[in-house]
Amino acid sequence: MTTYAWLKAGHVIFVIFWMAGLFMLPRLFVYHQEAEEGSPEAAKWVVREQRLLKIILLPSIVVVWVLGLLLAQTVGAWSQGWFHAKLLLVLLLSGYHGWMASYAKKLARGEPTLTGKQLRLLNEVPGIAAALIVILVIVRPF
Repeated sequence: MTTYAWLKAGHVIFVIFWMAGLFMLPRLFVYHQEAEEGSPEAAKWVVREQRLLKIILLPSIVVVWVLGLLLAQTVGAWSQGWFHAKLLLVLLLSGYHGWMASYAKKLARGEPTLTGKQLRLLNEVPGIAAALIVILVIVRPF
């Protein structure tokens, strides 16, 4: 049980880090897009976005996946319906993370394709996913 508790604690801690980064990134994009193209301010936003991606988001997603898979193995979650739904949501959230990382590269090249309003709406994706995942893990509706 001690190993399980440590795995679970680590998983939850890194989920918090990952989610915090996913909440921050679209907001940074909004500020970036509001900065004048090619300005020193825009360049600072590129650096901030890259730091968030490399220092917070990338390590967090890796640890979340490793510890999550170890937890699933430890408790035998692979045969449970709630876990399949959670896994699907985490896969989708991971895809969202990858898409946001690619959008950061577009912004760095000066090629924004979304409006500030669209980015603000995208900022809701991690919150909705987190709420659904917590319900699946705690309530285990199926």
